[in-house]
Amino acid sequence: MDSEYALQVKGLSKRFGPIAALDQVDFALSKGEIHAIAGENGAGKSTFMNLISGVLRPSAGEIWINGERATLASPAEAQALGVWFVHQEISLCPDVSVAENIMMAATGASKSLFVDYRAIRQQAERAIAPLASLPVNALVSRLSISDQQIVEIAKALVLECRILILDEPTAAVTEREAQALFNVMRDLRARGVSILYISHRMAEIFEVCDRVSVFRDGKYVATERVAETTPERIGSLMVGRDLGDLYPDKASASEPKTLVLSIKDLQGDRFFDVSFNIHRGEILGFGGLIGAGRSEILRAVCGLYPREGGVVEMNGACLRISSYCDAVNAGIVYLSEDRKSEGLFLEMSIARNVAALDLQNVSTSYGFVSKQSEDAQARRLGSVVGLKTNRISAQVSSLSGGNQQKVAIAKLLAVDPKIVLLDEPTRGVDVGAKSEIHRLLRELTRKGVCVVVVSSELPELIGLCDRVLMVREGRIAGEVAGDKMTEENMIAMASDISEASRAQAANLQLEA
Repeated sequence: MDSEYALQVKGLSKRFGPIAALDQVDFALSKGEIHAIAGENGAGKSTFMNLISGVLRPSAGEIWINGERATLASPAEAQALGVWFVHQEISLCPDVSVAENIMMAATGASKSLFVDYRAIRQQAERAIAPLASLPVNALVSRLSISDQQIVEIAKALVLECRILILDEPTAAVTEREAQALFNVMRDLRARGVSILYISHRMAEIFEVCDRVSVFRDGKYVATERVAETTPERIGSLMVGRDLGDLYPDKASASEPKTLVLSIKDLQGDRFFDVSFNIHRGEILGFGGLIGAGRSEILRAVCGLYPREGGVVEMNGACLRISSYCDAVNAGIVYLSEDRKSEGLFLEMSIARNVAALDLQNVSTSYGFVSKQSEDAQARRLGSVVGLKTNRISAQVSSLSGGNQQKVAIAKLLAVDPKIVLLDEPTRGVDVGAKSEIHRLLRELTRKGVCVVVVSSELPELIGLCDRVLMVREGRIAGEVAGDKMTEENMIAMASDISEASRAQAANLQLEA
């Protein structure tokens, strides 16, 4: 194999019984490049990363690192060859210091009977200094997620990492923190470190990566230079078909607007004097920086967050909503941004999840749940949301992120809602599922349902919503619609940038 590559694989395959999770993959990573791995959920990305980091052993194929064939029986063996995997779920020890985390592996390999903490701090400071200014004596539990990722990277560099794998590193960080991470990645690239970057976010791939390789159905599809391709081209390669427009057509501006929900002077500990209206058949967006109060506003409307004042009116009648049950009975439903802990019962079946919000829909006159009714409802709503599975008895934990989100939406639709509030509805789903969810939401509006979406992705707000309210420090900073719905205007409202400074605001971003 060619020694100019940091990593090469030939015919790499992994089978789990009769299922081929990865099938005959050929791939090459150049030295000193940032290389994105793109693909839908279930495309084989995670299996590929687990093979080259020693978490899994291949069923067939070869792995070559720096021109020499490698047999990776464990993560420790991969790390010894310079391969380090920073997982989406941070795996640091939260109750010890930054320095102890950075030097943990090196200390464990030492044969000394005593720990020289002063030396550990000094070495940790040297390792992290090129990346960020972090106090090495601080407890990891007190750091932000982005700073914890920096600690993970510093830990890898202490062990002379030459191939760094980053799995969705910006999933839980702000845009400013993401930009800081990108700067670290560029610095590592300049120092000759090769980076494999997994992300569902096309904007990030096209901002920071040199090349992008696409996987689909466990197979390698293609590699393209970022400077010579487009997000649409990569999206089409991922799903194996032309996606067309990612966003469906919006409601006509000339259509009459019927007021459905009116929020007046909503007050709480994270929001102030919030007033807005929602009309039948529209998608209303909420944008803003992290911590601005967007999620709290939506949760307060449906009784999931305490409010100290304000009026909620539906069709002219005042609603008394003191709990989520009151909201559901009024026709208002909410989907949390954290679907795994707040939106779904992962160890329960698809059918049980869909029925969970209102068991009366699937119960007999004697008060017992009818499995036949439960299954029929799940099949019907699964078809409505485009759920891709043949087994409604399957546990939700076994589904891809996109299909889990569809189950969560189906659960809301089971109560025939009038208002659907969605917090980050496409977070952590691939581009194909994202397009399907967008079309589903627009189809709901055509049936008269009002849809409200909180999103941290400006292109999603612009492409999907009819109007967008920008939230800043707990207040509605402004509204954009039509040709005024631009990233510059939205960033300016969210960041309190003056009109004269908007030209300089184009390079800023909201939280990712």
